[in-house]
Amino acid sequence: MHPAAEDSPLGKSSEYIATYTPSLLFPIPRAPKWAELGMSAETLPYRGVDFWNCFELSWLLPSGKPVVAIGEFAIPADSPNIIESKSFKLYLNSLNQSVFAGADELLAVLEKDLSAAAGKAVGVRVRSLAEVAAEGVATPPGTCIDELDVSIDSYAQPRPELLKCEAGRLVEESLHSHLLKSNCPVTGQPDWGSVVVQYRGAALDHASLLAYLVSFRQHADFHEQCVERIFLDLRRLLEPEHLTVYARYVRRGGLDINPYRSTEAIHPDNRRLVRQ
Repeated sequence: MHPAAEDSPLGKSSEYIATYTPSLLFPIPRAPKWAELGMSAETLPYRGVDFWNCFELSWLLPSGKPVVAIGEFAIPADSPNIIESKSFKLYLNSLNQSVFAGADELLAVLEKDLSAAAGKAVGVRVRSLAEVAAEGVATPPGTCIDELDVSIDSYAQPRPELLKCEAGRLVEESLHSHLLKSNCPVTGQPDWGSVVVQYRGAALDHASLLAYLVSFRQHADFHEQCVERIFLDLRRLLEPEHLTVYARYVRRGGLDINPYRSTEAIHPDNRRLVRQ
């Protein structure tokens, strides 16, 4: 675990501040985790974004009347920093008793503060409840592999050696599983997610992919690094023409985190899944 995470508010008792306090945001450098996975800012083999959705966004109008909305934040996958999740929540809560003339003024503040913390421009949308409700609930693309019969008794670390493919047989397919679970590296709390793999390359053995994903079950790492590890392990195995891996994590504290990594420029669908 990078020492910066130990200094964050995660896992500690925190005072909830209800007036605008941008200093609450706690950036954690991505570089140490990139290095752990054999990457650097100059050699990232993917493009992508981390979508954060906030379901507890609220502020006051000049009249004193509160507004509620849903916030969508798109943090570039190559930004120098991630934003520690509890600090993100504390920052958003600091808006609750703060006055903004309207959503546009709030949006400008969010863009400025989050971009400064991430070290790169963060896209922000402030969305009405009606707008998000009208989108409905999405279903992951492709084939669900969760009913396959697999045997596994090791959950402490991801096991890429479980992955198998059929060399010489090329396929293009989308697969998904709802059985992804890992643990927060600071608090040990479980992080539940659904993962999607889309690729064109050597045919991946579906049961081996499921066993591999289940091997994350007691692994301690942040959402972003789990998805990056899956992407890298599949890329090494399949040598694909294209590969996209993303995970939609169950929200905690009003926030969900959804990392997308791809060999291609992508335009992700950020609609929530049924567990979100």
